[in-house]
Parts: sequence; structure tokens; C-alpha cells
Amino acid sequence: MGIRTTAAVAAVTAFGAGAAALAAGRYASDAALRASPGGPPPDQPRLAVHAVDGDLITLTRDRASLRPGTYGLTGSGLHAVVGAVVHDAPHAADAVVRRLEGVTRGVPEPGDRVWMTPQLHAGNPRDALGLDHADVMVPGELGPLPAWFLPAARETWVITVHGLGATREHPMVVMPLLHRLRLPVLDLAYRGDSGAPGPPDGISRFGLAEWHDLAAAVRYALAQGARRIVLHGWSTGATMALLAAGDPALRPHISGLVMDSPVLDWPAALHSLAAARGVPAPLLPLALHAARGRTGMAPDGLARVRDPARLTLPVLLAHGPDDTVAPWRTSRELAAARPDLIVLHTVARAPHAAMWNAAPGRYEEALRRFLIPLM
Repeated sequence: MGIRTTAAVAAVTAFGAGAAALAAGRYASDAALRASPGGPPPDQPRLAVHAVDGDLITLTRDRASLRPGTYGLTGSGLHAVVGAVVHDAPHAADAVVRRLEGVTRGVPEPGDRVWMTPQLHAGNPRDALGLDHADVMVPGELGPLPAWFLPAARETWVITVHGLGATREHPMVVMPLLHRLRLPVLDLAYRGDSGAPGPPDGISRFGLAEWHDLAAAVRYALAQGARRIVLHGWSTGATMALLAAGDPALRPHISGLVMDSPVLDWPAALHSLAAARGVPAPLLPLALHAARGRTGMAPDGLARVRDPARLTLPVLLAHGPDDTVAPWRTSRELAAARPDLIVLHTVARAPHAAMWNAAPGRYEEALRRFLIPLM
């Protein structure tokens, strides 16, 4: 084989390997960047329903099904609410019995494949909670954004924003408390959600682009008479809240932040999400490289916004060491750097964005104490 032929074969081989690596990276990054709203949480396994007996349901024994607290239970055509583990109920060694608190949609039956989710309620605030609300449209940069507005007497509004893989039904867990505190609530659907415009390329940017929709919601609230605003976000919704609060035009109107399981290190979150969705370990570096190329996000894209020196607002930061998506270490370091502004509410044995679910009473008391001075 001549020198030029050998060089040509090597070039084609290298090109083929490069193209394969590019395709593999794109596939791997899709597992993290295309989270389906309302689908299985990335850190929650599918469980089998073993039995249903009145107000008891028996599930596959797993770390997830043994977690303390109250969760949604979702499957094909099914949404229910499960409560505490019932340790003294008869069950097989490979099973766990929990309270079946209610069924919103469908009928759970043995053999169903289900997963537990922080999203406790289904429907809208009126049907799920008996709370009056209006369906409103927030003008966003990509188009109108649907939102639920729950009126109340105070001039301080709470804008709630969900995170990865969830929908605006998730923030309904805190609406009864906010209603008792007489705080108006604006619960936002943003780009990629049902009824909202999709991102042009169909992929998430971990809050780095989506926060513009939250900024639009802040401007909408101010135009509707809000005097002060508290932003309450979960997961990437918490990231969006931190980014919005850093906007000089919005900062004077925002009186506080509630950040639940914030994604403050997007490469770490992408790595965790891709791994949880079955991406082989050798492809994970390719996933990060592909995500950077597709989104334009720098690996340290959130470093500036999480800089403790830039923080000027009081923050309630709810997080815990069992979060396998957003590293708890980052939240702990941020809280330690600004004890003058940040209250760290630590929750053990809670998965990502489920700090309320693991200990509802403790969460709501921490939230109540935080909000009272901001009213």
C-alpha cells in the first residue's frame, strides 16, 4: 500500500471514529438534556405493585420505596399518593407496605410498574386542593407562558417554578401553606412545558436560558400590582430563581429566595442524569463534551451566579445528602460562606427535589419562619 493510500485510509478511519464519538456523545447528552416533563424522576427506579388492600399498597422493596414521607405514585394512566411505610403489616421479604392515601387517576393493580415522585398532586389547584385560581398567560420571550394565579390579600407574591422533569403541578405541595399565609401565588409553566413554547432546539440548559421565562413572570407580577416578590424554585427552577435575582433590573423587587435542591453545578448534574438513565460510564465524558457544544454552556457557567459575594438577598436553602442529581456539597459550601443570608434546611433520606415530601411538617415550618419577615 502506498504512502498516500495509507494516509487516506487512516484519515477515513479517524473521521469514522470521530463521527462515532460525536454521535455517541450526542446520544449520551440527550439522556440528560431532553427530560420529559412528568416522566419518571431520574433518581427513582420503577417498582412493581405486589398487592393493593384497602388503604395499603405493597411495592417492590427498594431504597426508594423505603424512604420516609409522602410521595406521588405514578405509572401508565395512574396517579396516587402514598404515605408512610407500615412496618408491622404482613409482607414478603422483597416487598414494602405503605399507606395508600388516595388515588387521583386510574386504579393501582398488582403487576403495575410505577415510580415514586415528589409531584404529589395532579390536576389544577381548584380540583386538587380546593383553592380558587385563574389561568393566566405571562408574555415570555418565546411566546405566552401559561400560569396559575392564586389570589390573596398581601402585596408580596410568591412565584413558584418547578425543575427537571416535573410540571407546574409540583409546587402545589406548598400552596395550602402559602394560602394560609395569605400570599398570592403565581405558578409558572416555562419553555418546554405543556402549553408553553418549546426551546428552539428542544433541549434544556439547566436554567441558564430558562430563567428568562421566570424574569418575564416577575415583570408580569409587578405589572399586576405585586410590591415584593419571593421566588421559590425546585432543582433547575431554583437555579432559575438565583439567576433572576442576579438581574440588576429585577433585584430591587425580589425580597427573598427559596431554593430546593438547586442545580449549582450543571456538569455534575448532567453526569448524574446521564448515568441514572443508563448511559455507559465510558460515554459520560463524551456526553459532557457534546452538551457543551450543543448548548454553548461553559462548564463553569454557574460559577459566577453562585459566588457567595454576589448574594444580597435572604435565602432558604433546602437540600440533603441523599440527592444524587444536584450535589449537596455545593449547597452546603454556599450556605457556610454566607450564614448572614442563608438558612440551610437539611433533609436526610430525601431524593432530588423532594425535601418537602420527606418531612412535610419540618419543611413547612422552616418555610413559614422564613416568609414571615418578608411579607
